[in-house]
Amino acid sequence: MNLLVTSVWAFYRRAEDFIGLVPMSLALLVLRIALAVPFFRSGLTKWDGFLSLSAGHLYLFRQEFRLHLFGNAYRFPFPDLMAWTAAIGEIVLPILLVAGLFTRFSALGLLVMTAIIQLTIPHGWANFHLPWAAMALMLMHAGGGRIAVDALIARSSASEGGNGFAVRTRDKTKT
Repeated sequence: MNLLVTSVWAFYRRAEDFIGLVPMSLALLVLRIALAVPFFRSGLTKWDGFLSLSAGHLYLFRQEFRLHLFGNAYRFPFPDLMAWTAAIGEIVLPILLVAGLFTRFSALGLLVMTAIIQLTIPHGWANFHLPWAAMALMLMHAGGGRIAVDALIARSSASEGGNGFAVRTRDKTKT
């Protein structure tokens, strides 16, 4: 029995090591895309044309959407400003995220949007909001990785001997 357990454990370790060969930079790229897609697709529905918000989007913020706080539902303050901010954020932040430009700040912006969406639609936490928040938190922690404009700028700055912004990670894993 001990030989069987040892063999199974050895196989498990080899398989785990093989799976771990996926580069962190590739995982972070896929994570950036996975978080960006639902926001960008949603953002596309908010516009009737260039810099023209759809009437339906404005209506939702003015009449339908409520912030659910402390057991009560409150109207959005400054509904038109909130509608514009949400519509612009749902287009700009995902583009920045996919490009890997200002990755941590873009992820923070999407995390804030997720929190507001959670307060507006409290029943969507398990299917949508929790995974979005987890993805945003990971990107805030790890940054965009090597396959990102942030990393390109950091490498360019380092090669010129400049003190431009640097891509930092919080742990010793390669990104």
